[in-house]
Amino acid sequence: MDIFSRYVVGWMVAHQESTALAKRLIEQSCIKQNIEPEQLALHADRGSSMKSKGVAQLLADLGITKTHSRPYVSNDNPYSESQFKTLKYCPEFPGRFGSIQDSRAFCQRFFRWYNQEHYHSGIALMTPENVHYGMAQKIYDDRVEVLKSAFDLNPKRFKGNVPKPPILPKAAWINKPETDSVLYD
Repeated sequence: MDIFSRYVVGWMVAHQESTALAKRLIEQSCIKQNIEPEQLALHADRGSSMKSKGVAQLLADLGITKTHSRPYVSNDNPYSESQFKTLKYCPEFPGRFGSIQDSRAFCQRFFRWYNQEHYHSGIALMTPENVHYGMAQKIYDDRVEVLKSAFDLNPKRFKGNVPKPPILPKAAWINKPETDSVLYD
């Protein structure tokens, strides 16, 4: 997941976790998203696949910085925790999947909806796709115009104040790098 846009860039349902599958998911996601070396930081849990030499070597080869969750902390990534809760509490989420094919079919529908239709309060009520692919500013500007028009038609409805849409996010961090201003405050 791209934590800034909340866009799920890749996913996989498999019978088991393995280094080979983790490498395949990361590599395919990077190719699909045209990730350039030194462009990405990948934050992962401390599972054996994500800590493996094979994944570490792949990340080094791709020029990807890696970070890991704190030891023994299962909820270190609030972005993925929130996304997982959205998945789990989806009304269509079954009590059990009949087969791995059923779970893959469900996830295919879910992640399409999540990326393309689900509006997030944390990203100014935009869809992840709109933010991820750079359409958010245009949508924001259009919303400003619509709200201004509504105000112009009936200013009393808004108590004399032009309404504004939620502000677009500027950045998102899990492990924010230290800066000089933080070091010397």
